[in-house]
Amino acid sequence: MTTVARHKSPVSRQATATAPRARERVRPPGAPRRVGWLYVLPALVIYAGFLLWPLVRGAQFSLYDWDGLGPATWAGMSNYSRLLSDPVLRGAFWHLLVLILFYAVLPCIIAFVLVAAMSRTRIRGLTFFRTVLFLPQVVAMVAVAVAWQWMYSADGPINSVLRGLHALGLPDWSRGWLGDFTFALPAVGLVGTWVGIGLAMVLFLAGVQKIPRELYEAARIDGAGPVREFFTVTLPGLRRELAVALTLTTIMAIRNFDLIYMATSGGPGDSTKVPAYEVYNRTFNTGEVGLGCAIGVTLAVLAFLATAGIGRLVEGRDS
Repeated sequence: MTTVARHKSPVSRQATATAPRARERVRPPGAPRRVGWLYVLPALVIYAGFLLWPLVRGAQFSLYDWDGLGPATWAGMSNYSRLLSDPVLRGAFWHLLVLILFYAVLPCIIAFVLVAAMSRTRIRGLTFFRTVLFLPQVVAMVAVAVAWQWMYSADGPINSVLRGLHALGLPDWSRGWLGDFTFALPAVGLVGTWVGIGLAMVLFLAGVQKIPRELYEAARIDGAGPVREFFTVTLPGLRRELAVALTLTTIMAIRNFDLIYMATSGGPGDSTKVPAYEVYNRTFNTGEVGLGCAIGVTLAVLAFLATAGIGRLVEGRDS
């Protein structure tokens, strides 16, 4: 028996030699795991080169006083402290909060009302209405700004309607909307509301189709009206879609530059200046590259905090 144990048969030696090959054959696709890094390496290089590296360099420049041409001098955190001491910059961040209300909160509320109404009634041509409402999302913001400049102009359709109402005896509400110190910012915000409604509504329509119809029938059997049905069935079922819609529209408000630049250029006065516009203004017009970078870094931090905060607030701790 000792001889048999020490000398394996040819069959067992062959089985031992082919065992590693068999293990290699049963590896899952993509194994070993290190191969996966080769697949994502091109995207990582592009992401690091065009996003992470400029962000790092921007954070570095924000610590210097630099006009973009001459030598830079160390400034420490003074550029960031100017965000609090400069009244124009403080106003720009306040304007951003107002625009978030128009860009994120109002579109979600209006889209919720429309989706709640659609969940109770069958509407013919729903695909057509969905396409029309989503259309502003596919139009370049520059074209949107030019179109709404005409809408808000003194001879535009909005003022023509208001003059018609004035002829019927109502007060004269016509004005140069984008040139008015009081109404210029809300006028720009309403453009953001118009753009954001389609995005929120498409997300909510996709989400409401996943809610079981039995929940609506059970709520109606229990005597729930439209309002109670919305808060007990529709709203809880659309929490994730609401988080996505709020995140996307809030980010759109934070990086709002092209609409402001084309429609008002921050005016009249400083009444429509927002931080994204001030990044451009301070960097290229006033030669304060360090301050412009400090505003940009602050916006990046705000965007990160808004994304994390909305996810935690809307979806809860499980998100």
